[in-house]
Amino acid sequence: MVHHGAGLRKITRDSDLVEQIIKDYKKADIPKQDSTMLDYVVKLTKEPGSMVEADVQKLRNAGFSDVGILDIVQVAGYYAYVNRLADGLGVELESIWDEKKPVH
Repeated sequence: MVHHGAGLRKITRDSDLVEQIIKDYKKADIPKQDSTMLDYVVKLTKEPGSMVEADVQKLRNAGFSDVGILDIVQVAGYYAYVNRLADGLGVELESIWDEKKPVH
């Protein structure tokens, strides 16, 4: 999460919000739509075989279009792939992603 947290800090320019999301996104001060998306992505990441149409419908009900849902799934799948690739090869993060360094 260090690498992704740094990117999110850069985009949001809100370190406190990013820390809330890292600690527990369900308690973070984020829009319901974002929370629904994160619920979906967590389930897809941890329990991909348990995904059902109702999970997709929750995203639609939250206001996501089918194209938006496709984007969510593609990004989650890409990150899952890259993380497994990096873990499998023993890749270590570069010092630029040190959590203690400020992101401009």
